Amino acid sequence: MAKKSLIQREKKRQKLEKKYHLIRRSSKKEISKVPSLSEKWEIHGKLQSLPRNSAPTRLHRRCFSTGRPRANYRDFGLSGHILREMVHACLLPGATRSSW
Repeated sequence: MAKKSLIQREKKRQKLEKKYHLIRRSSKKEISKVPSLSEKWEIHGKLQSLPRNSAPTRLHRRCFSTGRPRANYRDFGLSGHILREMVHACLLPGATRSSW
């Protein structure tokens, strides 16, 4: 189980990313449309003035049940070992155990 403070920090980053998403996207579109370099620098300065945690690259996927940050499967939202346990217990419909 992940520390609760890390999980809360990740939730805070998700809220910030949603809050500043439109501002970030519109300013990036402006940069591509503006021909002069000085105006691009001004817009880039506005982008840099936004909080760092509002950048989508700072988000990290976590396991839904344990909060584990590594080995996550996007389709299920679970980490590898939890996914394996649930498949063995037949809790995920359509997922089968591998056998060779």
